[in-house]
Amino acid sequence: MTRKQRGITLIGFAIILAIVGFFAFIAMKLVPVYSEYMGVVKSMNLVRNEANIGQKSIEEIRQSLSIKMDSQYVDSKTIPPQQIQLKKQGGSASLRIYYDRRVDFIYNVDLLVSFDKTVDLTGPSL
Repeated sequence: MTRKQRGITLIGFAIILAIVGFFAFIAMKLVPVYSEYMGVVKSMNLVRNEANIGQKSIEEIRQSLSIKMDSQYVDSKTIPPQQIQLKKQGGSASLRIYYDRRVDFIYNVDLLVSFDKTVDLTGPSL
């Protein structure tokens, strides 16, 4: 009675290893970018919780946000000041940060990640 062998061949293992390695390489490139974005979001939430933040000027908010982003290890060159907007309409104010990050990937191929976050400054804190 012959037994049928089951399993993966060396070539199959190499192909699976290459595919897993490719996705691991993508993750190694993108995890720091998303980690930095989480620092931006946390900084925005800290600014939102400040007293009377809705009545402050955009320059005061940018300065406060810059201090908080420094403590979250967000590079100051990542977000130019013109990408931080304060929108006041009626009695409400909202803070919007939008920016793109370009990450070198392979040779002449880059990954472009776009972020856009808006926080209401006058509403109740969540």
